[in-house]
Amino acid sequence: MQFTIIVVILFFIVPLALADLRVGFYSSSCPKAEAIVRKVVQRNYLYIDRSIAGGLLRLHFHDCFVRGCDASILIDPTEDNESEKDAEANETVRGFVIIDKAKKKLEKMCPSTVSCADIIALAARDAVSITGGPWYAVPTGRRDGFVSNPSNAEILPGPSSTVSHALQIFTSKGMTLSEMVTLMGAHTIGYAHCGFFRKRLEGRDSTMDPSLNEKLVRLCGNSSSSNNNPTTFLDQNTSFVFDNQFYEEIVNKRGVLFIDQQLALDSSTKGLVSKFATDAESFRRSFVNAIVKMGSIGVLVGDDGEIRTRCWDYNNNNNSDP
Repeated sequence: MQFTIIVVILFFIVPLALADLRVGFYSSSCPKAEAIVRKVVQRNYLYIDRSIAGGLLRLHFHDCFVRGCDASILIDPTEDNESEKDAEANETVRGFVIIDKAKKKLEKMCPSTVSCADIIALAARDAVSITGGPWYAVPTGRRDGFVSNPSNAEILPGPSSTVSHALQIFTSKGMTLSEMVTLMGAHTIGYAHCGFFRKRLEGRDSTMDPSLNEKLVRLCGNSSSSNNNPTTFLDQNTSFVFDNQFYEEIVNKRGVLFIDQQLALDSSTKGLVSKFATDAESFRRSFVNAIVKMGSIGVLVGDDGEIRTRCWDYNNNNNSDP
C-alpha cells in the first residue's frame, strides 16, 4: 500500500517533467533489467566497496545537471576529443565500472534495449535503498546523448559554493530551494577528498566545530600536495546509512564542506535543515520526490539520442569488441 501511494504522489507533483518517462518501461522488452542492475550494485557494495553508494548518487547528479540525464558523463575521452570525464568537477567521480558491468550483462540479456542513462538512474536508486534509504519507483525510457564536452560541466556547483550560487544552478534546472536542500542530503553517504575543504582548515573556519577541525587537520596535514589527499565522510556519524543524520551534523557545525555548513546557517535554508534534522520521514519523502524529478531533467526520449551498446562510447565508434 505504501509503495502505491508513493508512486501516485510522484506523478501528481511533477506530471509534466515525467510525461515522457514511465515506471516499468522495460517490463516487456527486458523484464529483468532492473533486477540485473540491482544485483550488480549489491555485489559491488557488499563485496568490494561500501562507499560506492555515495559515488553512484554523485554520478547521477553530475550527469543530470550538465546536459540532462543522458549518460554524457560516461563517454571516454579520445586523442581527438575530450569528454565530461576530463572536467575538473568530475575528476573524483566514481561508479563508472559498475555502470559498465551492468550494461555488459544487459547487452547479453537484451541487446540494444536498456539505455546507459537509465542504468545510472536505477543504480542511484539501488544505492539509496541498499544503505537503508527509501526504495522508490524509477520512471525509465531515457535515451543516451551524442555530446560530451568538459566545458559543459563548469555549471556544476562546487564544495565552496555559496547557497545563493548553488540555488542559481538548481533553479536553472527547474529545481526549487527545498529540492536543493533535500538533494544535498545525499551527502549522508558521501565522502570528500581533503582538497575539497582544506582551505577551511587552514583558516580555522569559525563555523566548524573545533573538535572536527582538529580531526580533519590530523587527517589532511598541512600539505596541499595531490599525494596527500585522503578522504573523510561528509556524515561523521552514520557514514554508511542513508538517513537524516547529515542534517543533524551540520546543525551542530560538523559540516565538512563549506556549502554543506552554509545550508544550516543561511537564512533561506536553515529552517528546512532544522526540520529534516528532527523529522526523518519528512526527509525521506522529500528526497524521493526530488531525485525522481531530478532524473527527468533534459531527458532524451522517443527517437532522440540512441541506446548505446557500450556506455563509454557512441555507437558509431563501436567497431571493436567490448
